[in-house]
Amino acid sequence: MRFITLGSSSSGNGYLLKSTSGETLIIEAGVKLIEIKKVLDFDLSNISGCIISHSHNDHSGRLPQYLNAGIRCYMSSKTGEEKMIDLVTDNIQFMFEKQSYQIGTFRVMPFDLKHDVRCFGFLIYHTECGFTSFITDTHYCPFVFKDLNNILIEANYSNDIVDKKLLSGNANIFVRNRVLTSHMEFETTKGFLKANDLSKVNNIVLIHLSDGNSNALLFKREVRELTGKSVYIAEKGLNIEFNKTGV
Repeated sequence: MRFITLGSSSSGNGYLLKSTSGETLIIEAGVKLIEIKKVLDFDLSNISGCIISHSHNDHSGRLPQYLNAGIRCYMSSKTGEEKMIDLVTDNIQFMFEKQSYQIGTFRVMPFDLKHDVRCFGFLIYHTECGFTSFITDTHYCPFVFKDLNNILIEANYSNDIVDKKLLSGNANIFVRNRVLTSHMEFETTKGFLKANDLSKVNNIVLIHLSDGNSNALLFKREVRELTGKSVYIAEKGLNIEFNKTGV
């Protein structure tokens, strides 16, 4: 299994899980379809589907392109409503919290997160990568998971950075307050990792870092020191092996 980052920021989020057979699950619909085509050598025939966390455009803004290309897209009914998808189409399936969905050879279970619109996290299983958690756009995760092999988790900002910018006059108080209740602060990210059994975890990928309110090198170093695991920052072009062998 390969994990590939197409984008992981407010300008567009998109990730691929690509098995050795070429079968691919898309996570999020925030990047242009052409970016997926480039990575997959312009062959979309092995895409099993696209799972979408919520309705904000950096996660779902390219949804019409994906639907027009015949890609089956999975989301909550609330996300469908917010994207004004109200017609029946074979390319859309609404998902319900804590129900399991078979998407090709991938099994996906959505769970509710804490954002300013309804937002799903996902527990993804495949024989090649084991169990992977995907958590983004939430100020905390109310769940712990057993037997995780890989973790994709938001580390959006640092309180220290935001507060220093605010004191210097380089931050907007209203933007700051929204971030505090809709995105995961770095200490909360570390708290999630501490709360879960990481004995079988191979990779931890930090996603959706804020361009101005995070420190990628610091975040990566501190998570590696905390967990002893392979830690990556989800920058465009990241392409790593995603197996289920713990470190």
